[in-house]
Amino acid sequence: MNTVESLGYLKGLLDGLDVDKKDAKVYKAIVDVLENLTKDVDDVYEELDSLEEQVDMMDEDLSELLGEDDFCSCDDEEEYETECPECGTPITVDYETLEEGGINCPNCGEYLEFDFDCECCDGEHDEEEE
Repeated sequence: MNTVESLGYLKGLLDGLDVDKKDAKVYKAIVDVLENLTKDVDDVYEELDSLEEQVDMMDEDLSELLGEDDFCSCDDEEEYETECPECGTPITVDYETLEEGGINCPNCGEYLEFDFDCECCDGEHDEEEE
């Protein structure tokens, strides 16, 4: 049962009880406060949804302006995918391998050289095969 349903149930219970006038006033005031709180929470959720949409649009606009390749996380755990230009074998390399500058293709042995500089590390973020 969600909050609105619970509030309706509580109102129904209150209406069905045989409560004297003084107590009924207090209970009805409590229910009114709960009803106002429910409306406030609903308003907050609506605002949150609106803000989420705005942030998503800003994120998309920023991605278009900068291009996805311009983002850099400098995450030592991140892996990058490339392809051997000689044999076409897909290869996954980690950040450390990129920093070392290259590897031999595990399929054909061709040496793949990587030029990797990162903007957040005073360079440009490029992954190139030679």
